[in-house]
Amino acid sequence: MIAVVYSGSRTAFWKLAQNGEVVAHCNTSGINPCFVDSKTILQILNKKTILVNNAENIKKIYFFAAGASSTERKEDLAKTLSSFFRYSKVVIENDLFGAAKAACYNKSGIVAMLGSGSNCAYFDGKDPLINNFGLGYILGDEGSANYLGKMLLKSFLNKKLPKELETKFIGAYNIDRSQIFERIYNKPQANIFLISFFDFIIQNKKHGYIIRMVDDGFEKHFQTCIIPMIEKYPDEDLHFVGTVAAEFEDRLVHTAEKYDIEIKSIIKEPILNLLKHYIN
Repeated sequence: MIAVVYSGSRTAFWKLAQNGEVVAHCNTSGINPCFVDSKTILQILNKKTILVNNAENIKKIYFFAAGASSTERKEDLAKTLSSFFRYSKVVIENDLFGAAKAACYNKSGIVAMLGSGSNCAYFDGKDPLINNFGLGYILGDEGSANYLGKMLLKSFLNKKLPKELETKFIGAYNIDRSQIFERIYNKPQANIFLISFFDFIIQNKKHGYIIRMVDDGFEKHFQTCIIPMIEKYPDEDLHFVGTVAAEFEDRLVHTAEKYDIEIKSIIKEPILNLLKHYIN
C-alpha cells in the first residue's frame, strides 16, 4: 500500500492505494513543518481512524507539504511520519514540487500556485528551479487565500466593506477589532486564521467588491510572479494549481487575457494527478 499526500497550511489531502486502486482517503489539518511541531503532527494523525488502521500497511509515502522548503525541515517531517508509519519509506517534497508534478508530470512548464499561499516556478521536467517568489504569508503570497483573507480583514477594519457585506461578515464571524488583533499578533498560526476568511470570499464571489478584490490580488500575482517567468521562458506552457485559481477561474483568465497570456491548465486538486502518477 502507498499513500500520496498533498498538504497546504490549512488542509492535507490523503489518498491510500493498493494494487493500483484507491482503497481509502481522508483529509486532515494542514501539516506545514514551519508552523506545526512533531507532537502536533502526531496528534493530527492519531485523530484519523483511517490512518491509524492502515499505519502498518503503508509501505511508501509520497508527501508534498507547504513549508518543506529545506533539507532540515524535510528530514524532521520524515522522522515524525516514520515514527507513526513504522514500516513505510517516506519521501518528502515541498508543495511546489507536487504542484509541478501534478500539472506537468515529466514535461517542462511554468507552474503557478494559488491556494492557501502562492508561488511560481519554472519546472524543467524534474525539479522546480529556485526562485525568489515564495516569501510566505507576511511578505508574499500575492493572490492567495491568505492574501485575500488579509485584504478582506483590512477592508472590514477600515470600514471599507459595502454595508451588505459588512452585515454578512459580522453575522458570520461575530468578531471585533481587538479580537482580530489578538488572534493575528498574539496567537499561533495567524496564517490559518487569515486563510479561513476565504470561505466568506467564495460565498460572496459574485459581489462586485469581492470581484475587484480578487482581480487586484491576481494583478499583483501576475506582476510579481507570472510576467517575469513568461519573459524568461516565453515558449513554455503556463499552468495554475490550487483552490483559489479554480474557484475564480474566470477572473484568472480575465487577468491573463489583459497580458495576452494563455493559461494551459487550471488544476483544483493536485492530489488526483499525483495519485495517478505514482500509482502508474
